[in-house]
Amino acid sequence: MAQTLDIDHLNLECEFNNVDHRTELNGVDRLIVRRGQPFTISVYLRSGSYQPGVSSLDCVAETGPQPSEQYGTKASFALSANIDTSCWSASVTGPPGDMVVLSICSSPNAPIGRYTLTLGRSVRTEFILLFNPWCPGDAVYMDNEQSLAEYILAQDGIIFRGSYKHPIPTAWNFGQFEHGILDICLRILDMNPKCLRNPGKDYSGRRNAVYVSRVLSAMVNCNDDKGVLLGRWTTDYEGGVSPLYWRGSVEILRNWDQQACQPVRYGQCWVFAAVACTVSRALGIPCRIVTNYLSAHDTNNNLVIERYVNEEGELMKSKEMIWNYHCWVESWMTRPDLKPDFNGWQASDPTPQEKSEDVYCCGPIPVKAIKEGELTFKYDASFVFAEVNADVLTYMKKKDGSTSNVTSATLVGQKISTKSVGSDAREDITHIYKYPEGSDEEREAFKRADHQNKLLHQKEDLGLLLSIKVTSDMKKGCDFDVFAVVTNNTEHEKHCRLVFGSCAMSYSGVLGGNCGFKDLLNVRLSPGAERRVPLTLNYSKYGGQLTEDSLIRLAALLLDYSTGEAKLAVRNIVLDDPQIKVRILGEPKENRKLAAEITLQNPLPEPLEDCCFSIEGSNLTGGRVITERLGCTVGPGEEAKVKIYFTPTHSGLRKLVVDFDSNKLCHVKGYRNVIIGK
Repeated sequence: MAQTLDIDHLNLECEFNNVDHRTELNGVDRLIVRRGQPFTISVYLRSGSYQPGVSSLDCVAETGPQPSEQYGTKASFALSANIDTSCWSASVTGPPGDMVVLSICSSPNAPIGRYTLTLGRSVRTEFILLFNPWCPGDAVYMDNEQSLAEYILAQDGIIFRGSYKHPIPTAWNFGQFEHGILDICLRILDMNPKCLRNPGKDYSGRRNAVYVSRVLSAMVNCNDDKGVLLGRWTTDYEGGVSPLYWRGSVEILRNWDQQACQPVRYGQCWVFAAVACTVSRALGIPCRIVTNYLSAHDTNNNLVIERYVNEEGELMKSKEMIWNYHCWVESWMTRPDLKPDFNGWQASDPTPQEKSEDVYCCGPIPVKAIKEGELTFKYDASFVFAEVNADVLTYMKKKDGSTSNVTSATLVGQKISTKSVGSDAREDITHIYKYPEGSDEEREAFKRADHQNKLLHQKEDLGLLLSIKVTSDMKKGCDFDVFAVVTNNTEHEKHCRLVFGSCAMSYSGVLGGNCGFKDLLNVRLSPGAERRVPLTLNYSKYGGQLTEDSLIRLAALLLDYSTGEAKLAVRNIVLDDPQIKVRILGEPKENRKLAAEITLQNPLPEPLEDCCFSIEGSNLTGGRVITERLGCTVGPGEEAKVKIYFTPTHSGLRKLVVDFDSNKLCHVKGYRNVIIGK
């Protein structure tokens, strides 16, 4: 007859298990394990001893407020001879005696989250279960250690901003293992409307990485729920801070948690994406941030962006925009809900743009489905497809109310970028979203997507050509020239009007004030001739117009008097901020105080006031932002310099993320990689 083990107490062996499950950076004071992988606990008996084949022990693992075996949120299992990693199981792995080494394994399909484990009739303990990308049976399994080091374990990274001609790397502190962050991530899941309506069903859904990713896409923004961030795309940040203020996700998530789940103000696309990446990595889903340059926002699902200019070439307001760049996330998982071959990277977008199933969320959609033009696949394939493939039609609205076509070679979906595995270099992943332009495969994908406009594209116009050229050295504070280049490839002399203007612009495509303008009514070109028309951009003119994004939109409009045809060339330029220099003083070692000497030279022809440096870094600054203010004005050409002290807590390669702010030069970003020794 089986004899139930009489348990006195347990030792969860948290340090051993957490190291074995790669969760020790969350701390070793509680048990945090990954699904489909055994963990061991020491069971101390009050009386008797374990006898193989005689002793018995009933185990119950439960999660959520309404645990149910039907929903998979409750699992009952007894001792077996060996661990079965395909389901919940338990086995004694130590020798017989009054202390039993018990090995327990969860199902690789178990819901993630907080669990209660009951052993026998009365001994209860708690642990946290996460997705396991190291487990072949888990839907998020990734068979590459270097990739896992990047997409799960890396606590910092690079987000690419700037423009497609000039991508600018910005460092970000994800901080998914900082104190309290995992608990906040689980709270995000608990606060989602599906959980509040039906917690039993929602907790059951947490076995599915597709479901969890979709919930996160909705909960990182606050448009329909108690989500984390409120977006704002104007220059008015009253009641909060500019999205450029943030250097990492930790402060944002803690603010949300401490403010009773009130939204943190404010975010824009790269902030939404970065927070989603932090939460995904914390829960065990491999995740990376992707930047799509010249990203189309198609509001009516026709895969076409229609835009209008006036007779000066100025863009008129429209709901449909082309963002200078847009960031979203990709998460790695299988898609058992779709036909085979669509596993791997799935795109989802937490920035609230359009509703999906009556909620502001987007994805996950297999990246391969975008490439193949499979727009019926879940979720939101047509919206993401348009972001990288939309056609752009330009019309001129004339003063008499009439409209006419404008020839404009406008690109969409360029230099799709992410951080490389193991380095800060930019990896171009355009090829996983799109076939080469003009290829047979691209044509087939467009046919599947019913993308008629792209299929009907005319051949390149070989008549009058118009382009915009710039110099390589366009720094904030400097005066510089840009050029409209007109080439006459016809056999006839051409008589034209050229309007060449510039204006400040936000990264989302909203236009600001004039930065320089030129209108030439009498441009004559003989056959084969080329003319370069310069436009000087002076800091005295553009300095007061620039937004925090440091972008200027250049537009040249060419009107051919003989044919009445109009051509438009557009180019967005980003002005370089000054470089922040970081020098580490002392030998970087665990738990040893270090100093960072940080300098920035004022590039502007006017003084900087209210200067402030801030630093942040996972395992470097104790999970907080350290700020140092300058007590003096920094004149033109002078250096702002501070020394900031911090104490690293863990060894390894870390990023010290730096931000500089002042009255005239706002949120300049920099970083320094620091190797911390033991």
